[in-house]
Amino acid sequence: MSDVDSAIGESERKMSRAVEFLEQDLSVIRTGRASPSLLDKVLVDAWGAEQPINTLATISVPEPRLLVVQPWDKSLIGPIEKAIQKSDLGMNPNNDGNVIRLALPQLNEQRRVELAKQVRKRAEEAKIAIRNIRRDADTGLKRLEKDGELSQDDLRRATERVQKLTDHTIKQVDEAAGRKEREVKDV
Repeated sequence: MSDVDSAIGESERKMSRAVEFLEQDLSVIRTGRASPSLLDKVLVDAWGAEQPINTLATISVPEPRLLVVQPWDKSLIGPIEKAIQKSDLGMNPNNDGNVIRLALPQLNEQRRVELAKQVRKRAEEAKIAIRNIRRDADTGLKRLEKDGELSQDDLRRATERVQKLTDHTIKQVDEAAGRKEREVKDV
């Protein structure tokens, strides 16, 4: 494998990770529907350490707008409830001693617009990261050309490959953001 192929392959891996990170990041944005991933970033102070809620409880979705959190250890129901209240999810937990129920309120139009802006902002951050990866790849390719390991024609072809990869990856970001925006705006 040539230096050009390895540089482009590395750029492709980094760009794929940027898209994966964006999709993971968008999954925690609350839409009108319940999803266990909404609680992914909630950390619970349990046994002297901060732990993700999904390592301490089962999270289920019995209804489209209801999450049920069932701790494996009943003594953690209080700390889990406090962690949910402290999070920026805007949900009020209902604790019955065995499980915690989280009813998702209907999103109002202002909140939907705000969430759509948040989706676009995160998508733009992902695009910036992808463009930075492209810039780094181009710099590396130009260095190879300067060192005499690459001809000008090969540099041009390699740069075009990196640009096509960048365009394809940015299209994936736009598609992911568009899907999430439609989810947010769906009443």
